[in-house]
Amino acid sequence: MSELVIIDNGGGNVASVRYALERLGVAAVLSNDPARVRAAARVILPGVGAAGEAMRRLAAAGLDRLIPTLTQPVLGICLGMQLLYAASAEGDTGCLGVIRGRAARLAAAPDRPVPHMGWNQLEPLAPCPLLAGIAAGDYAYFVHSYALPPGPATVATCDYGGPFTAVVSHRNFHGTQFHPERSAGVGARLLANFLALEA
Repeated sequence: MSELVIIDNGGGNVASVRYALERLGVAAVLSNDPARVRAAARVILPGVGAAGEAMRRLAAAGLDRLIPTLTQPVLGICLGMQLLYAASAEGDTGCLGVIRGRAARLAAAPDRPVPHMGWNQLEPLAPCPLLAGIAAGDYAYFVHSYALPPGPATVATCDYGGPFTAVVSHRNFHGTQFHPERSAGVGARLLANFLALEA
């Protein structure tokens, strides 16, 4: 397999993503160099933190313009998935615009604190290579305060006071709102499926 690049965007989950990939026998390179990202066989955009700060980091490296032009498989994780969309209500932030939609803050309730944190069930909506071997009701681990409503590119949802996009697939761009690197067997399977996508 040619080089897999994890975009170095200051996300706190980078080490655990790399470790999850190592368990699958794949060494990933951490970089924010546009030339290296462009040349990679696969790209992962992780993310923990605020949308505005993440977009500022991408812009400072020139990656805000590059990422939407990539043609190899790209996987956004958590905030990284949200950044693939047009915008986020968090700080009224313009994002990468690869997928139509705007992330909105989850509605808190006495039995539904925000952030949504912990294990929750997936509901696949459509056949997708990224979801091979993942069944309705399988659990994944979430930590997030913002989410995308289901849309044409949504291939799996999760329910937290209403459905939201848990997995998205649009051309060569894919994303998970949950953290596959912290989602045990389901997360490992999804990462393996991503690594098997045609580059």
